[in-house]
Amino acid sequence: MLNRTFNYKLKPTAKKVTLVNHLDSLELYKNYRCSNNAISRSHYHIIWLIAQGKTVKHSAEITGYSTTWIYQLVRRYNEEGVKALGDQRKNNPGKEPLLTDLDQANLWQVLSQPSLDGGLWNGRKVADWLCQLTGKKSLVNEVGKY
Repeated sequence: MLNRTFNYKLKPTAKKVTLVNHLDSLELYKNYRCSNNAISRSHYHIIWLIAQGKTVKHSAEITGYSTTWIYQLVRRYNEEGVKALGDQRKNNPGKEPLLTDLDQANLWQVLSQPSLDGGLWNGRKVADWLCQLTGKKSLVNEVGKY
């Protein structure tokens, strides 16, 4: 039986992405080095590396971000420019609440009275009441939010 080892590595094709020229490389570098915000600094660093001709994979290795996130960041930068860099969480309104203000007021009113079976209210009973109100099948995981 022959024991052969092969010492070769397949070189993956490195994808380079194209940046829209919102800022030149020097401006990206200055913004990266002067940013006081960690998220903005990281984003400028990534875009600057890409502008320098680095691959997404290489930029991910340097910055610690995933290649998927870097592709998303580059896409956002190309579409929106500099305003797409930095912390965007403030622009995310979050999930719409299950209950309107009126529904919450009704819930508080119902909870101030004995439950339909005469006992105390519990999570299961509240979930059943909310199911009737919203028309959903199950709300067990939602009850603790109100």
